[in-house]
Amino acid sequence: QVQLVESGGGLVQPGGSLRLSCVASGFTFRISSMGWYRQAPGKEREFVAVITSAGGTTDYADSVKDRFTISRDAAKNTVYLQMNRLKPEDTAVYYCNLLRRLTAGTYEYWGQGTQVTVSS
Repeated sequence: QVQLVESGGGLVQPGGSLRLSCVASGFTFRISSMGWYRQAPGKEREFVAVITSAGGTTDYADSVKDRFTISRDAAKNTVYLQMNRLKPEDTAVYYCNLLRRLTAGTYEYWGQGTQVTVSS
């Protein structure tokens, strides 16, 4: 099994910044990618950003491009999400996501989530 623990959420004013962290533990071999999703009240969970293990390729939702940056520390099995110029519409619970590709198939894991609130 894989355990994911997020941290770094909180309350921030519009235009401010936060840095989320997600540490993976357990069976952390053959990680294909790690990423972030978010879910606002009354809405479905949506993709935010992802980074691949091979090559560190990144991808972002259009709504966060040029404001958020995803990065990783492979040695620490940790992924980060630097969020700048935050907007009220970024308010959501942010979830860490990890994909492992094994011979038997692809396995997906989720963290418990960390709340980000952008408000004045």
